[in-house]
Amino acid sequence: MNYKVKSIIIGRKKNESKSLQGRPCFISMFDINDPHIKNISPKKILDFKSIKKIILKGFEVNYLLEGNDILVNNLSSLVIQENQKNGYLVLSGKQDL
Repeated sequence: MNYKVKSIIIGRKKNESKSLQGRPCFISMFDINDPHIKNISPKKILDFKSIKKIILKGFEVNYLLEGNDILVNNLSSLVIQENQKNGYLVLSGKQDL
């Protein structure tokens, strides 16, 4: 799927079901950079039930220690591909640095 966003926050959620092979996670999408500082609600949130690995291709990222989340700023486009067979999410797109 293709999205036009300025930044994203990637995080894991509490694993309610111990029977799943992966972990639940989310991707929050924003129209501004550094949304964690500005306390802005996301324009969209995508939830995934069972992800083993998230692969970020060609992005400069920031790891937010306070919440264990990953922040990607300065995006102009985001492409998310989910491979349900192996439990991977692949994120790519265009980042203006």
